[in-house]
Order: sequence, then C-alpha cells, then structure tokens
Amino acid sequence: MRTLLNHLCRYAAFALLAGYAASSAHAQAAASAAATPPPPTLEQRVAGLEAYLGNGDPTGALKDAKGNIPAGLTTSSVGVAGPGHNGWMMTCAALVLFMTLPGLALFYGGLVRTKNVLSVMAQCLGCAGLVTILWWAFGYSLVFGKSFNSPFLGGSEYFFFKGVDSVPNTDYAYWVSQNVFSIYQLMFAIITPALIVGAIAERMKFSAIMLFITIWMFAVYFPLAHMVWGVTGYMNGVWNAGAAIKAIDFAGGTVVHMSSGWSALILCRILGPRLGFGKTPMPPHSMVLCMIGTGMLWVGWYGFNAGSAVAADGVSANAFTTTTLATAVASFTWAALEYLVRKKASVLGFCSGAVAGLVVVTPACGFINSTSAMWVGLLAGAVPFFACTKLKPLLGYDDALDTFGIHAVGGTLGAFITGIFATSSVNGNLNINLKDLLGNGLWMQQLKAIGLTLALSVVSTVIIAYFVKAVLGGLRPTPEGEQEGLDLTDHGEEGYIYETKS
Repeated sequence: MRTLLNHLCRYAAFALLAGYAASSAHAQAAASAAATPPPPTLEQRVAGLEAYLGNGDPTGALKDAKGNIPAGLTTSSVGVAGPGHNGWMMTCAALVLFMTLPGLALFYGGLVRTKNVLSVMAQCLGCAGLVTILWWAFGYSLVFGKSFNSPFLGGSEYFFFKGVDSVPNTDYAYWVSQNVFSIYQLMFAIITPALIVGAIAERMKFSAIMLFITIWMFAVYFPLAHMVWGVTGYMNGVWNAGAAIKAIDFAGGTVVHMSSGWSALILCRILGPRLGFGKTPMPPHSMVLCMIGTGMLWVGWYGFNAGSAVAADGVSANAFTTTTLATAVASFTWAALEYLVRKKASVLGFCSGAVAGLVVVTPACGFINSTSAMWVGLLAGAVPFFACTKLKPLLGYDDALDTFGIHAVGGTLGAFITGIFATSSVNGNLNINLKDLLGNGLWMQQLKAIGLTLALSVVSTVIIAYFVKAVLGGLRPTPEGEQEGLDLTDHGEEGYIYETKS
C-alpha cells in the first residue's frame, strides 16, 4: 500500500510539472505572437507597390488623418532598396564618372599643347583618387549628414562611411540604397574641382593643384553642397522649410559650375598667364580628342542631370528631355554666331556650345518644361559665347580652356533663369515649400544664392591659393620646366612618342 501511494505521489508531481511547463510554453507563445506584427494585408502591399512605382513615401498610404501609422500595421517596404531605382542610379553614377574619366580628360587634353596633354589627364585622375578618399573619410557626412543640425555643414555620423550600407537614407531617397546614393554624389564631388584645371592648364604644378583641391573641398565644396542639397541646408528651398535662402538647384549650377568657375578665374589671375601668352600661338593640339571628349561629356551628363532625380521617375524623364533640347540648341547657336561673326562654324564652337548648354541647363533641367529648355539653349549658346570671345580679350586674363566663360558665366546664368522658368507642372516638389514663390520672386532667392556662392568661392580661393603658394614655395614650375612641358617635368612621361625611321 505504501509503495502504491509513493507511485501515485510521483505521478501527481510529474503531472503538475508537465502542466506548468505546458502553460508556460503556451504563455510564451502567446506573448511572442502578440509581439510579432501581423503580415501585411493585400491593401498594404498594393500601397507599397504604388509608392515604389511613383517614387513616393512607402508609408504614405498607411498613415491616418494625423499622419501616424496605425498600431499593428507593418511597413516592410520602408528601408528596402528598389531594384529599378537602384539600377538606374548605379548606371547614372557610372555615367557621371565617365564625364571626368575619360570625357573631361579628353576634352581638356585635346585643347592643350602636345607637351601638356598628360598633365591634364593626370590632374583628372588625381582628382578622382584624392576626392574619393576625402569623400569616404569626411565629405559624404559633412554634406549629407545632419548631426550638427547646422545649415552650413551636415554632421559626423557617416565619417569613414560608418553605417553607409544598402539601406536607403530616407532623408534623400526612399528606394535607393545609401551606398549607391553616396557613390553617385561622389562623382559630382570628383568632377567639380577637375573643372578648375581648365583655367590653369599648362602652368600649375601637380603638387600645388592637389594641395589646393584638398583644402578647397573642405572650404568650398562640402559646405556649399550641404547648403544647397543637405536636408538642413541654408539654401535648400525645395526640401528645407526653414531654409534662409529658398533657392533651387536641380543638379549643380551653384554647387558645381559656379563654385569651380569663379574659383578658376581667381586662381588663373593669381597664377598669371602662360609663358608667351598673347605672343606665341597656343592652338589646341587635337580637336579630334576634344570632339570625342565632348561627346562623352554629353552622354555622361544624362547621369548628371537625369540622375539628380534620384529615381527612375517622371522628374528624371523630364530632366533627360530638357537636357537634350537645351544642349543641342546651344551647340548650334554658338556655331551659328561664329559663322555670323567669322564666316566659319568651327568644331571647337560646336563643342563649346554643347558644354555651355549642358552647364546652363543643369540647375534647371528638373524644374522646366521643353519650351523653356529651348530658350535656355538659345541663351546658353549666346551669353557664354560673348564671354569667351569678347569679355576674355577685353579683361586680358589667361583662362586657358575657357572654364570661367563657360562654367562660371554659364552656371550663374543657369542659376538665375531657373528661378524664372521653374514650374510645378513638371515637378510637384516645388509646391512643398515654394508654392508662393513660383513666378513671384523666386528669381530673387536665386540671386541671393548666386551672391553667396560667388563670395564663398572667390574669398576661399584667394586664401587657399596664397597659403599653398607659401607652403610649397610657389604654384608654378620653373620657367624652364614650363617651357619643356608639364608632362615631363611633373610626370616624367610624354603623351606622344614619335619613333624615328630606321
């Protein structure tokens, strides 16, 4: 009997323990189920797909009247890169790099004399490597971060590309991976200082150029790019409701062309003219290379302008269209003016007009319609033409490859007329913060942005140039080295080696 009672007690104890374990497991399962959001409904999935196709906020269709996402709803599409938009932006990044290497290298390289062709190409390659390092370490964060909560510089949260992975940075794009976005923007940072090379070609030491660009990126490009494109930017009129200057710049009229062009003018004046300038003929050594480079720039510029929509959407399509129209008209206009003035339409004129058209339409392309693009092209062919053919001889500065006449004058013109031609009918984003300024004073905001950009570029260039001159003991090679050519004095190479016949 006692043995039977012992067995019954044991069985009862086991039963109680088993029951407790089962109830605990059930409670844990219930808690886990409660913590896991329900799977997205068909309605939510359709809303996410529509947001992807329209390049919109994927949570937008799920928000209630107060702008909040109701409890229990999932937003699995948030922070997920969209393959179409990502693929387009990777293509655009490659196209913008194609503008510098080999586009700008060939365009500028063909315009200099034979003894300096490699120096120009080395300067373009040097910009690509140097700026990439600066961008990875500090630049991207200073432009597109926001931890400083400053209208002039971004932040430190992305230093050394910390956290820059394949998840989108939704301050700038819902569907494009942040690493793709950062590399796309890197290509803009590379070509901007490379443009300066055109004004000081054939007479500035490679070491001086690299040191100048290093400091210039921190003093001019990084703060200016944040002011115009950063989410807390001082001049970001489209996206920053608190911007002090409510200006617009779709793809870089102020950030890229004005900054490089005005800096180029000041730097070439500080350097002085090339040896023999105005006395010795200095024609382009290869208009063939220049023409090839121009074509590459034009093709690559679609990544520059259409890609600045940061999506494969309707705004990008509009920028693609207006870029084409303005560039073609500008190229033809420049050559037509040459024919009227000189009775000859040169290949250099067609090339210069095309680049001028690309420059002037850059800040406007995503904000204007096709009719306005035709007017932009006409102005782009005419105004820089007179700057290069009349203003340059009048003032006597040695802007070797017309960087100032095309990029500074063209970029300034483009920034101003963007404020006149911009319309929300092609870019609804203009209605977010600028609805009351469209057609009613936006051009005044553009003038303010132009003034600030010009002042920052000019003052910074003066200070940096004289600092570099003091540190390196001069900006130029020796007169003998300049006469021999920078290919040999700076790089120990020659662009063309003509073998003697045996």
